[in-house]
This record gives sequence, C-alpha cells and structure tokens, in this order.
Amino acid sequence: MSGTYCCGVVPIVTPDEMRAIDAAAAEPTDVLIGRAGRAVARQAVAMLGTTYGKRVAVIAGKGNNGADGRVAADLLRRRGVAVTMLDPLDPPWRLPVHDLVIDAAYGTGFRGTWSPPDVGETPVLAVDIPSGVDALTGAVAGDVLAATRTVTFAAYKPGLLIGPGAQLAGEVVVADIGLRADHVRAHLVTADDVAGWWPRRSYDSHKWSSALRIIAGSPPMTGAAALASLAAMRAGCGIVHLSIPGLVSPVMPTEVVQVYLPPDDWADEAAGSLRRFGAVALGPGMGRDDLIGEQIRRFVGQADLPMVIDGDGLFALGWNADSAATTLRRRSAPTVLTPHDGEYVLLAGRQVGADRVVAARRLAADTGSVVLLKGAATVVASPTGDVLVTTTGDSRLATAGTGDVLTGIIGSLLARRVPALQAAAVGAWIHGIAGRYCPPYGAVASDVAAAIPVVLSDLLGRSATAAGQSVADSSPPEPNRGGR
Repeated sequence: MSGTYCCGVVPIVTPDEMRAIDAAAAEPTDVLIGRAGRAVARQAVAMLGTTYGKRVAVIAGKGNNGADGRVAADLLRRRGVAVTMLDPLDPPWRLPVHDLVIDAAYGTGFRGTWSPPDVGETPVLAVDIPSGVDALTGAVAGDVLAATRTVTFAAYKPGLLIGPGAQLAGEVVVADIGLRADHVRAHLVTADDVAGWWPRRSYDSHKWSSALRIIAGSPPMTGAAALASLAAMRAGCGIVHLSIPGLVSPVMPTEVVQVYLPPDDWADEAAGSLRRFGAVALGPGMGRDDLIGEQIRRFVGQADLPMVIDGDGLFALGWNADSAATTLRRRSAPTVLTPHDGEYVLLAGRQVGADRVVAARRLAADTGSVVLLKGAATVVASPTGDVLVTTTGDSRLATAGTGDVLTGIIGSLLARRVPALQAAAVGAWIHGIAGRYCPPYGAVASDVAAAIPVVLSDLLGRSATAAGQSVADSSPPEPNRGGR
C-alpha cells in the first residue's frame, strides 16, 4: 500500500481485483477450492456446535462458489452431518427443518436475481457473499437469504461493508486460503490500526504542542462551535482557540479560549493568527449567506496549516464545484473534507452513485484533499487513491451535532501531527465507537463527545487486541464504564 503508514491486515478488494488475485495465485484452482471448502466447513461446525445427527442444506451453484459448497458438504458428511444438496435454479419453495443452510449458490460475479427457498428461522452461512448482493456496491436485486455469518476469502469485498449488503452479511469472517492481497489500496480500519496510529504525548509535551484553532458557529448557531471544541479537547488537544465571527459566547466549554473576530471581514485577521497552532477546524454552524461564504473561501486559500472543513465550510466551497477544486488544490497544507452525500454533490458536481469508494477517490483526486464520505460505512480516500473504511458507527450518531463532534476529533488529530488520511479514519473510528458507548436511546451529540475519553482509555489502556474484542462484545456495559 502506498503512503507513509502501515495498515492492518484487513484488505478490501473489488470483484475485478479479486479475479486478478485469483489469476495470479501460485496454486491451481482445485487446491484453492479445497481450502475454501475447508474454511466453510469449519465455520459451519462452529455454528452447529456439534455435528453428528445435524441436518445441513447446501445450495450449490455451478461456479467456484458452488464448488466451495460441495467440498464443505463432503467434509460435513464425514463428521456425521446429514447433508441435503439443493440446486439454486430449482430450490423448494419452503425448506424442511434443518439446523443450518449454506448459501453457495452464486459468488461475487453474479448479476441478476434468483429465488431462494423460504428457510424460516434456520441460520444461514453465506459463502464469500450472500447470493444476490452486488459485491462492489452492496446493492440488492431480488431476494437474498440474510446470512447469520459470511465466510469470505482473502479480503473483504466492498458489498459486505456498504449498502444493504452490510446488513445481509451478518458476522463476516475473512478466511486465509493462501491468496496474496498485499498490494491492494483499500483496507478496513481495525482497533489495532487505531491504537498504532494514535499519537502519544512525549515527556516534554506542553499545551501548545497540540493546539487547534477552530472557526465555527454564528450568533444564532453556537452549539456547533461548542461541540467541535469540546470534542477536540476530549480527543487530546492541549489548547483550543475558538472564534465565532461577531460573537464571544457566554456558553462554551470552560477550557476553550475564545478569540474575537469581526462579523464581516475576518478572513485576513484569522489567517494571521495561526502561528502557534498545529491545525485548523473550519465551518460547522457558520451560516450560508454570501458574505460568510466569501470569507470562508478566502481563509481557506490563505491558511497554511492542516485543516478539516465541515458543514457550512463545505457549502461555501461548493458554490461552484470547479472553484472548490481550484481553491483546495492551491493549498500547500493537507486538507480533510467531511461531506455527507448532499455536500458531496455540491463539491463534486455529481451524485455519489452506487460505488462509494470510487466516489470518494474521485473527489479526493479532484481536490487534492483527503475525503471522508460519511455513511453507515465511512469511506476515507486520499488524493493518491488509498482508501480506509470504518464501520463502527450506528444509528446513535443520527442526531444533530454529531458531525461537529467528528470535526473536533479530526482537528485534534491533525493538531497532533497525525497525517491527514489516518487522522480522518481514526477520527471516524473513534467517533463511531463513542456513539456505541452511549445509551441506545436518547443519546445526544454531547454524550458522544463525553464518551471519547472512555473509548481512548479502553483502547490505549490495554492491548489493542483486547480493545477490539471489547468493542465487538455485545454484552451490556459495566455500570462504572459510562455505557455502550
């Protein structure tokens, strides 16, 4: 993988990349099918618990995916499992009682629809990807058997992480069958990655070692500025200087230093105030009138520091997609853009489309910026095409102000000299986990910001592997841990 960092060992490959990896394999196809079939059988046994006397239905198509299923079926028979083989072209309308269904009907190259049987409450193990899910986009055409677990080979496929496919895949297990995915440029961010990239304070650190300048908010919208500032402090900033043009607000986190800027012509003064800071966070809650937009664009062009831009900052840049790209490409310091789908249209001049990885890469290349495309799976792309994907967020983040919290976390990481691609991806991962530490009902954005230190204590206070197990655990939180 190109770039200045080392990622974990969870690659993501498109169907075309997977075909190239298959073609470059040193072993013949039948050897790889044998390994894949054994991986499927192992997962089936794990799901069954015991094997003798169990009943398993295997839906096996004609391709390699079906061959994987047939190998697994033979191995299960040897363990005492009663196996029923089904043809995906002519399945029964309703499946008789079984203990497990193995969906090996169609693989990542399938296009079209099929008619799976009604399996009732029987658990489903999908082979490589649930049949009918587009492996590139996660889109679904027709019916799909929702998997309890999916065993996929060598690498994640985007469709297991994005769109409806992410919900239909269930628990995903990546099985190593000897294929090399070393040179792919997209990876899933893990707890190990985040723990490795998180900056540690040196023994001689002081508050100005990690200083962030925030320009956000407006007289009617001070909450966005407060949330971004609070999150930045919670994520490790030594000092935050906040400016709400035209206002010094009496309601701000106590630790945040407020610096007055005039309401109208503030860009030059703000750009001249950056000497001691490590980064800038810009845009949340600033409003969308023409004067604010002109000042934001002017400031972006002058500020020679790493910068994260969100909310109304993106709106100001997106008044003209060509102008946005020109302004951003002139910057000498790294920039992180954090659009949702609507803001993406303003910046790119086109819809996101089904392939979110390609969409993020295109905007990153056009603007020379790191692009964090928000979604159930957040895609972070660099201008050179490297991609990191996070899947930690859930519906608890679907509330006003959580995007401002994300901006503060990323700004804090940039201020601490974390490279922009990692800063955006780590920020998204921490942001998602902080949401999961909140109660399932009634959580608000300030709760997410308050959970950040608890997440970091869990992640960094023990091994990254243990932390990864912790966040994957669905058991109730310990009472003294602030909830999950």
